Amino acid sequence: MSTPATAPSEMHFFSLLVRMGGFSATARELGLSTAAVSKRLAQIESRLGVQLLHRSTRRFNLTPEGELYLGHARRILADIDDLEKLLSGATSAPKGLLRVNATLGFGRSHIAPLISRFSALHPQVQVELQLTVNPPPLTEDAFDVCIRFGEPPDARVLATRLAPNRRLLCAAPGYLARHGTPRTPSDLTLHNCLGIRQGDEAYGVWRLSPGTNKPFEAVKVRGNLSTNDGEIAVNWALDGHGIVMRAEWDITRYLRSGRLVTVLDDHITPPADIHAVYPQRHQTAARVRSFVDFLAKAFSATLPSADMHPGWTKAA
Repeated sequence: MSTPATAPSEMHFFSLLVRMGGFSATARELGLSTAAVSKRLAQIESRLGVQLLHRSTRRFNLTPEGELYLGHARRILADIDDLEKLLSGATSAPKGLLRVNATLGFGRSHIAPLISRFSALHPQVQVELQLTVNPPPLTEDAFDVCIRFGEPPDARVLATRLAPNRRLLCAAPGYLARHGTPRTPSDLTLHNCLGIRQGDEAYGVWRLSPGTNKPFEAVKVRGNLSTNDGEIAVNWALDGHGIVMRAEWDITRYLRSGRLVTVLDDHITPPADIHAVYPQRHQTAARVRSFVDFLAKAFSATLPSADMHPGWTKAA
C-alpha cells in the first residue's frame, strides 16, 4: 500500500498527465509504456478511492474529484518548490501554478494582456486568470494574487501598490449640452447617473469632497440604466445617456479624444489605487514575487501621467 510519502510524486505524475493531454504523450515524456502510465493512474485512484479521469478511446476528461485533486496538487507542488528554493537560496526561474483574480473590465483590458507578456517571459509558470464581478473573500485559499482597487481590506494579507488611480465623473458633450453641467455635488440628483453594481460599495451613492482632508459628501444618485460591468456603463456614457463615475485608467483615451468630458473637477472621490493582494505565506514564492514585480513595472510605464491631464476636455 502507498504511503503519504509518495503523494508529491503522484501529484507530479497526475499534473504531468493532464498537461500532456494523453497517456501516450505522458509515456513518451517519462520513457514508459502507455500501459505503465495507465496502471500508475489506476494505482493512484485505488489509493485515493475516487476516479480522477473519465477515459475514452482517444481522450480523457477530469472528474470533479480530478479537478479538485489537480488544483491542490499544483498548488502543493509549487509550495514545495518555493520552500526548496527558500532553503537552498536558489534563484532559478519561477515555475508552478499561479492563480490570479481580477475584476471583469479591468482584468480583460489590462491584466490579461500583461499576463500574456509575463507568460512569454516565464513559460514554466502556469497562470490561471479568473475574472469576477466581486472580488473573492481573502480568507479563502482560491487565488494566489488578487488585483483590487482601494485600500487593502485586510491586515492579514500583503499588498503591493501597483499604480495610483482616481475615479472621475464624466459625460458625453452631447448629454451635457442637452441637460446642463452639474456645478455642485447636489446637482447630480438632477441628472441621469449611470449605475455600476460592483464589490461591497454602496450602490447609487457617490461620495465627493471639495479637497484633500475635507469631509466627503454622500450623494444619492439616480438613473434609468445600471449594470455590473463598468465597460458597459462607459459605453452608455459615450452614447450620451448620462454621467458615469469611472477609474481614469478606463476612460483616459476618451477624455483625450474629447468623446467624454469631466465634470466637478474641483472635487475628489475616495482613493481607488490599484493593489496586488496576496497571502503572507506567498511572499517568498518566486512565481508570486516575479508576477507582482512585473505588474508594478508594467503599470509604472503606462500611468495616465499628469502631463496629459491638461489635454483632457473639461465641461465648460
